Amino acid sequence: MKLIVGLGNPGKEYEHTRHNVGFEVLDVLAKELDATFKLDKAFKGLIATVNVSEEKVILLKPTTFMNLSGESVIAVVNFYKVPIEDILIVYDDVALDLARLRLREAGSAGGHNGVKSLIAHLGTQAFKRVRIGISGTDKSLCSHVLGKFNKDEKTPMQISYRFAADAAKDFIKGVKFVDIMTKYNTPGVS
Repeated sequence: MKLIVGLGNPGKEYEHTRHNVGFEVLDVLAKELDATFKLDKAFKGLIATVNVSEEKVILLKPTTFMNLSGESVIAVVNFYKVPIEDILIVYDDVALDLARLRLREAGSAGGHNGVKSLIAHLGTQAFKRVRIGISGTDKSLCSHVLGKFNKDEKTPMQISYRFAADAAKDFIKGVKFVDIMTKYNTPGVS
């Protein structure tokens, strides 16, 4: 069993914002896997389950808002008894150049409140992740991450969503994560 989590904020006002790239990637992945999200109040999220070959796959978009993402993830982990090594988290990173992917097997929150919540609820930093660059700013961090991509940023981001979804599919297939990191850790998409 694999659990793929995309971090973001629920609601129309947050759709297509920088902080919602995790949701965007899961939407691409769900479409490719022919999976449909349904709201599950017990899991505090939008959830889809699908079988890929012999592997059961759970896709999760927490609806708790970013800072409480761990509440949703731990509910799914506990119910389905998902081992930490079978979890992949997809989220935005202001420290990375626009559309750059950075995959890691573990690490700190790096100031990301959604990841802080995950670490607190899972009790470990040792979960696999796909970070997608949204570039930093001199402006307010809050208004930047909750802002939408401009016209010139949309195409590179769409390409990065597809690459991130492809990385998730390799994870589902059981490809060694070190090999997935080698394949998808990119200097950027142009």
